[in-house]
Amino acid sequence: MENLRHIEVVAAAIHDGDRVFATQRGYGDFKDWWEFPGGKIEPGETPEEALSREIREELSADIRIERHLRTVEWDYPAFHLTLHCYLCTLATEGIRLNEHEAARWLDAESIKSVKWLPADDSLLPLIADELKK
Repeated sequence: MENLRHIEVVAAAIHDGDRVFATQRGYGDFKDWWEFPGGKIEPGETPEEALSREIREELSADIRIERHLRTVEWDYPAFHLTLHCYLCTLATEGIRLNEHEAARWLDAESIKSVKWLPADDSLLPLIADELKK
């Protein structure tokens, strides 16, 4: 088996009551697929620092990180992904989409209504349970 490139990323499951924020990719191999916002961890950053930076860059928003939900290991065709997902809330009013082409607030019943990236999709049962609390 060939060695896959390894990418380590963070993702924010930003919730507001019984809804979670989902974003649609506007570029790359997975254009039009849905994901939780976030991105790559830069050298020297903690996952929490990377997450706060990425959300500021992608959404012009600040978040409160509540807790780590789960780390997912996923093999895509061209790389291996380590995804650290955190449960978060917005600390600022308003969101601006700087990189994504669309976004939606989804509740536990509608969370499967969009085409999620596979690693993100694996988190949906856990996140749906969180939304029902």
